[in-house]
This record gives sequence, C-alpha cells and structure tokens, in this order.
Amino acid sequence: MNLIEAIQGVPDYRHARGIRHRLWIILTIVLLGSCTGYWGYKPLAEFTKNHRLSLIKLLDLSPDIQFPSASTFRNIMMSIDFQILAELFNVWAEKSLPINFKELFAIDGKCIKSTVTGGNQSYQNFVSIVSVFSL
Repeated sequence: MNLIEAIQGVPDYRHARGIRHRLWIILTIVLLGSCTGYWGYKPLAEFTKNHRLSLIKLLDLSPDIQFPSASTFRNIMMSIDFQILAELFNVWAEKSLPINFKELFAIDGKCIKSTVTGGNQSYQNFVSIVSVFSL
C-alpha cells in the first residue's frame, strides 16, 4: 500500500451533491504542502498554483483540473476526522518505513495555529504535527 492508497481509506462524509474535489486529492495536497512549508488554507491554495504541473503529473490528474480553493481547504480541515487519517497514516508508515532500533531519531512536535479548543481547561484539544528524522 502506498500513501495515496492509505489516504483514500479516509471516509468522506460530505454530501455527494456538493463535492467538487475528491477527498484524497485534498488530503494529499495538505500533506505535501505542509511538508514543504505551506501552512494554512491560503498557503495551501498557493501551493497548488505554484506546483500545478507537478501535482498533475504526480497524482495522475486531468490537465484541466481545478484545484481546491483556500475555503475548501478550510472546510475540509475543520470537518475531517484526524484520528482516522492518523491511524491510516501510521499503518502506512509502519509498513513502508521499517525501524532499525540502532538508528538515531530527531523528533519535533508543533501545534497548528488556530486549532486549540478548550484553551481554558486542563484538557486542551488541538491539531499537532510530529516530525521524525532518521539517519
């Protein structure tokens, strides 16, 4: 299983009537854009403009595709069940990236801006990203 196949396993709860972009394409763009420093809805839309031809080739898309707007990225990011996405990503990572226990790892975690809920409570819910680099 490759990463795109794993992402395609994320259930799409949107009403079929209003779907303009396949969910796996949006989530793949979010992952690729985030990995290359495009944080936020507007930067992700900019990412699709800056890398249009590469995305079309990489994802085997139609040359006349219209990529999602910043508001589409926002709507998806606000409604997606990140637990399911994280579980599918972890299954893919475990199968694709075997760990040698003699390796060294550098780990860094960040909270994504404007995702905190329950900020005044002892339990805060937020979206975070953890990066791991292996030598």
